[in-house]
This record gives sequence, C-alpha cells and structure tokens, in this order.
Amino acid sequence: MSRSARPEAGGARPGAGRREAAYAVLLCLAGAGLALWAATRTWAVEVAARPAPLPPVRQVRTGAALLPWLPALALVGLAGGGAVLATRGGPRRVLGGLLALLGLAVGTGGGYGLVVDVAGEASRHWPALCLLGGLLVTTGGLLTAARGQRWPAMGARYERGSVPRERPSGPIAGAATAQAWDALDRGEDPTERDEDPKVS
Repeated sequence: MSRSARPEAGGARPGAGRREAAYAVLLCLAGAGLALWAATRTWAVEVAARPAPLPPVRQVRTGAALLPWLPALALVGLAGGGAVLATRGGPRRVLGGLLALLGLAVGTGGGYGLVVDVAGEASRHWPALCLLGGLLVTTGGLLTAARGQRWPAMGARYERGSVPRERPSGPIAGAATAQAWDALDRGEDPTERDEDPKVS
C-alpha cells in the first residue's frame, strides 16, 4: 500500500513525467531547429545605387549576416534540448532556466528582423519564424524549470535494481581440482555449481 502512495507523494506519476519531459525536449529541439533554419534564409536585400549606366548593386543579407550570434544561440538550444534527457533534479531545472533565457534571446533576434529598416527589400516571414522558434524554446525551458525536478531520469529503467550474486573465485586445490577436470571432460561448466557436492 505504501508503494502505491509513493507516486502521488512525489507529485507526478512516472508516465506523466516522461510525457512532460518529451514535450519539453520536442519544444526546445523544434524551436531551436526552426530558428537555426530561419536564420540562414535571406532576411533583406540591400540595394546600392551606382552612377548610370551601371546597374544598382544588390547585396543579400541573411539573418546570420545581420545577427552573427543568432545561429550560435540556436545551436546551443539544440544541444540544451538534448541535455534535458541527460540531467536530473536541480541541474535539470537550472538548465531549463538557461534554455528559457536563450529562447528569449533568439526571439529578440527574430523581433529585430521584423522591425529593422534596410535600404532595399526586406523579408519579414523568416524573422517571424525565428521569433516563433525562440518562443518554443522559451516554453520548453520554462516547462523544464518548473517541473523538470519531478521527472524521472530517462536512463533509470536501465539501471540494475539489485546487485547480482558474486560467484566465489580462486584456485581450486586438492580433490576439487580433479572433480573440475572431470566435469570439463563431460562438457559441464564447474563454475555453475552453487556449492561443492563433496564437503570435507
């Protein structure tokens, strides 16, 4: 009866915790990936006029060219989203807070692309996608910071619940040596015996 009460005392069932962790990781990875992709697209085309009859010079500017730190933050967001699975407890909550701040920075870069004035043509949908990606990362980070400490570790199911029994090791002497060789001749493994049938 005490076992059934433990999940409720912990604040969340293991299954619900794993789902929340999966949602947070997906939000961070999807948001950071979207922001990274949008940052490599053309945000603006600057046109510089030249004396006639020379045509104007068109210079393509991507989000990474306008904000060089933006792709780097998106890559850190991708790594941080994966690190949520590798952490637990307090460090996971700290990581969630850092991801939330990182997402705000990425979203700020997207917002800058929406309002910046360029001398030429400007594309607003790529900065908007970058802003959306930053908001997704922020949401995943906030979810991790708020509830990540209660989530079970992803590798907990692979941990051994008990220590296996150690078999006695050491040299075999006397009559036991002959019994071991006889067992090997019969195709048996003498190390699988729990106890020696012949007690002196």
